[in-house]
Amino acid sequence: MSNPYGNSDDIAKLILRITLGGLLLVHGITKILHGIGRITQAVTATHLPAFFSYGVYAGEVLAPLLVILGLWTRPAALVVAVDLIFAVALVAWPRGAVLGPGGGWGLELEAFYFLVAIVLLIAGGGKYSLTRKKIPWE
Repeated sequence: MSNPYGNSDDIAKLILRITLGGLLLVHGITKILHGIGRITQAVTATHLPAFFSYGVYAGEVLAPLLVILGLWTRPAALVVAVDLIFAVALVAWPRGAVLGPGGGWGLELEAFYFLVAIVLLIAGGGKYSLTRKKIPWE
């Protein structure tokens, strides 16, 4: 059965890529500008090596750029999802049982980023991406 809406699936994937990558990239740029001291403290507090904190650059700068461009979208989305798991485990988990005054869940932003990353991991980057050839992980 053909899609009566033409390229709507590919346009939806493009919108998801720009949304996830663009919003998460702002977090990465903040870490570039102000450092990752807070991340390093959280990492070392759990007895992990301090160099693990540099993974935030992969998860919040490199992977979002790749997602936006649609270059290796699935592996980049996986990196974002793993980054979000670490972000919640190391820093955000105390907000998991919190509801804000407006009814928002304390982890809704992290959940949004994580679930959009999972959708892109499953769906891929679509037609409007730089990865045009089918490669094993795309």
